[in-house]
Amino acid sequence: MKTPFKILLSLTTLLFLFSFKTEPKPTKHVCTNTWGFFGHKRINRMAVFSLPPELFSFYKRNIEYITDHAVDPDKRRYAMKGEAERHYIDIDHYVKEGEDPFKVVPKKWEDAVAKFTEDTLKAYGIVPWHIEVMVKRLTKAFKTKNLDRILQYSAELGHYVGDAHVPLHTTENYNGQLTNQKGIHGFWESRIPELSAEDYNYWLGKCTYEADPLEVAWRVVKESAAEVDSVLSFEKKLTEEWPEDQKYCYEHRGQVIMKVYCKDFAMAYQKMLGNMQERRMRGSIITTASLWYTAWVNAGQPDLSNLNGEISDEMKKEMERNDQYFKQGKALGRDFEN
Repeated sequence: MKTPFKILLSLTTLLFLFSFKTEPKPTKHVCTNTWGFFGHKRINRMAVFSLPPELFSFYKRNIEYITDHAVDPDKRRYAMKGEAERHYIDIDHYVKEGEDPFKVVPKKWEDAVAKFTEDTLKAYGIVPWHIEVMVKRLTKAFKTKNLDRILQYSAELGHYVGDAHVPLHTTENYNGQLTNQKGIHGFWESRIPELSAEDYNYWLGKCTYEADPLEVAWRVVKESAAEVDSVLSFEKKLTEEWPEDQKYCYEHRGQVIMKVYCKDFAMAYQKMLGNMQERRMRGSIITTASLWYTAWVNAGQPDLSNLNGEISDEMKKEMERNDQYFKQGKALGRDFEN
């Protein structure tokens, strides 16, 4: 028999899910970002509903911030050098054919630096290590009950977790540029969710405490890397079978006509992948919630019931600066469409 809280939680979840406004379809500029802005926002928003009662109330009060600022790390790529490498890891860079990169690359940062140098690691991405850093930052924010940082780090942690769940964020061939499949990055993580995400199943149950966040991050990266071959080979197979005028179509995006992957081609690809995008998005949601919960537990489970109010003026100015750089449209570091 459901408790009153569980009934209320279920009803509240339904209300938020169906009241969630569909994001405008992304322009070419937006599609350079991981999962698309739509996907990152959906991941953070739905992660709130996998939290236990002790955290649910706090995150529900702040769900609009957690949702809207899920994309801040992508915006910061336009303002700050050193941000881009936090979003991926080219794990296949470190091995020759037949070698297991997860046996070659040390899991601990210090060991990896000793083996490959910090410059090399940053050149090929540091997402698993940065996820661990973000959990530690969030833990500290919970301990000090710093509202600004709790909200910032929660939103941003969800972003990096989402990135780690994208197979093309674990390979040097991140946009099919090495296999004559340029454009596949945006196709996989933006176009298909844009067409299908309203039909995804977001009911995931409650999150769990993770004793070793770094191990979680590496597990996610390993799962993503295992999918890279399917992501690339299935698209290539479909391309060989479909005429080009059925692969690419033209759509109005505002006042612009854009060349996009046709819906039928996209749906055929999604079917071949066994709804991979939905599976990876679901994984992003439950992992994000679990790491939020883990940081809170590690902080001593502070009472957040009286932690209300708005973010500081300093935080608002920081966000405004990032928005200004983002609107200028010049990313620093890797552009996933090139």
